[in-house]
Amino acid sequence: MTWTFTTSLDDFRAHAGDFLATHPVQNTVLLTVVHRLAERGPDVFGERPPVFGWWRGPAGGSAGGPVEGAFLRTPPFGPRLSVMPTAAAAELAIELAAAGAEFTEVSGVGGGADAVRAFGAAWTAATGAGQSVRFSERLYRLDELTDPPRPPAGRHRSAAPDDRDLAIRWYEEFLVEAGVDLPNIPQAVDDRIASGHLHLWENRGRPVALAGSSPVIAGMSRIGPVYTPADQRGRGYASAVTAAASAHALAEGATEVLLYTDLANPTSNSIYQQIGYRPVEDCLILDFQA
Repeated sequence: MTWTFTTSLDDFRAHAGDFLATHPVQNTVLLTVVHRLAERGPDVFGERPPVFGWWRGPAGGSAGGPVEGAFLRTPPFGPRLSVMPTAAAAELAIELAAAGAEFTEVSGVGGGADAVRAFGAAWTAATGAGQSVRFSERLYRLDELTDPPRPPAGRHRSAAPDDRDLAIRWYEEFLVEAGVDLPNIPQAVDDRIASGHLHLWENRGRPVALAGSSPVIAGMSRIGPVYTPADQRGRGYASAVTAAASAHALAEGATEVLLYTDLANPTSNSIYQQIGYRPVEDCLILDFQA
């Protein structure tokens, strides 16, 4: 049982690509980050190069068993874990802690709750760092898309170049509210507008809510962000634009349509279930403190 590290995206895809694609639901974040890196280059998330790794379980032969776990790190962000055995997550933390300054700057970790807890416990034991939960999330997958129970007035449309400034502002407001970072918001907005993956709900000619969708990768598309400005909330716009974005993903050929919710937000956890989303797993993002 062993981890292999690399800074080569090509090597990572060659060794771990099939594993990621075989589990597209639990590996949704890694799949979309890899796609973004391949599309935009290694510095799309920051100036320092990404680091990747894969874990092979026990088996006969010198090459080891099949890949059963993977991670990637796009500094300054912490490692993101694939679905993996908890033993692999703990081993990863120990190996990263022993690998030198490149890795001991790790300030957090994210992924499925069990793997993250195992990583966090091993990291704390190896480094003496404290830890705290930044986010508790729930991953949902679409079962059967249904209309919102109280459809709002208005219609769905794809965002156009004229919507760019509004979309950038709404992305910024969403990220502040959610407490998360996204490098180069204008580029992210431009890419989604150009590809048709940024969706608006419009009422009386005025955009009132936004949802993004990812390209279909390994049969999977993920919805997010979903944002309604404060003065337009409580009218069903988020449900409507999410349903429209989900329908768009299905029309593009997605067999798995996914989204994450903040477990601290009961409203979002309720409204997505009303349009057909069902829980898959709970996820955590931990912060480490020296």
